[in-house]
Amino acid sequence: MGKINYGRVILGGVVAGIVATILDGFSQGVLLDQLMKDFAKSINRPNPISGAAIFGMILVDIVGGIAAVWTYAAIRPRFGAGTRTAVYAGLITWVFVCLPSIAQTLGGLFPPNLTLYLNALGLVTSVVATVAGAALYKEPESTAADYSVAAEARHAMR
Repeated sequence: MGKINYGRVILGGVVAGIVATILDGFSQGVLLDQLMKDFAKSINRPNPISGAAIFGMILVDIVGGIAAVWTYAAIRPRFGAGTRTAVYAGLITWVFVCLPSIAQTLGGLFPPNLTLYLNALGLVTSVVATVAGAALYKEPESTAADYSVAAEARHAMR
């Protein structure tokens, strides 16, 4: 197996995080605005989200984007470079993001309808952001050559 190009993981991850932030802002601030406000009021949090909270959410999206592009880089040797592999990486990332919210909903902390909408929109966000970030990922030259030699060897063994 080749080495992961961590510089490209960071670059693609930051781009994925920015795309996720924009999509999250639209989905939560526009599409689900009233549901979010109703939920905040139900837990005694009627104030708008603070600037510090928004900054924290942006950082979470960027770290999540880096994790998604790292996942893409990690599974790329097995599944090949391209959009399909990026979608797989986005799905993997989404599963790890949505599982805790499902557990919290089952525990009665979140309303089921809000969890459903957030996770459905989060699926779109995760896949689109990962595809955007993965588009910037490139393997180091020597690694790319190693993969093509390995792919030829696997093909010859069939």
